[in-house]
Amino acid sequence: MIDERAVIHPRSAIAADVTIGPYAIVGEGVSIGEGTIIGPHAVLYGPTRVGRHNRIHAFACLGGDPQDKKYAGEESLLEIGDHNTIREYVTINRGTALGRGVTIIGDHNWIMAYCHIAHDCVLGKGIVMANGASLAGHVEIQDHAGLGGFVLVHQHCRIGTYAFLGMGCAITKDVPPFVLVATDPVQPRGINVVGLQRHGFSKEQLARLRRAYRLIYRSGKRLDEARDVLGDLATGQPEIAVLWNFLKEPGRGILR
Repeated sequence: MIDERAVIHPRSAIAADVTIGPYAIVGEGVSIGEGTIIGPHAVLYGPTRVGRHNRIHAFACLGGDPQDKKYAGEESLLEIGDHNTIREYVTINRGTALGRGVTIIGDHNWIMAYCHIAHDCVLGKGIVMANGASLAGHVEIQDHAGLGGFVLVHQHCRIGTYAFLGMGCAITKDVPPFVLVATDPVQPRGINVVGLQRHGFSKEQLARLRRAYRLIYRSGKRLDEARDVLGDLATGQPEIAVLWNFLKEPGRGILR
């Protein structure tokens, strides 16, 4: 299952049923879980841990040194979970000592061609990054978020669960859960109705989220005032609790 033209470091750990294509390079300190397929010319630097049943396409480059001038060669890590699709020319860097020390990719993510994920980023599960989307260092993308083509996310930003960023958005502040952002100019445009419907959210849940969106963005209240109201509504409304908890966390301030 490993092409004879692939270059495999003797101090890597590869499960028995892994497929590795011609001219791929697997470096020292790389481990690859069962059922994973590595395409031709892909490069995996260590230390990197790749889980089970991932599909890594041709020319992807994973686990490279962080693009951070403060990086001085200290050991850091890239962790990739299970059932991810990583397409052609994707680059994902390891963490840094001044950050988490690790870049983390969760499970069931779909990362399309030419995407870049910088050092110390954390991605949850079920995320879609369309072609050319790029994350600066220390970015957090929560479960089931979607990034359109050529989206750019500034360092230390958080993108909430089920949020959607339209094509070409340049994100410089946190985007709350469930919110849809579009360009001309870049600003929130309501809740991510289509994405939420696809994930089985009910009409009642959508109605509650629309009211929460209006409270945050249309009521004229300061963010702390809107947050306090959401806190009163969170009991018995799990989606509102998710939004409230996100807004409680310190960050770069939300996109408004």
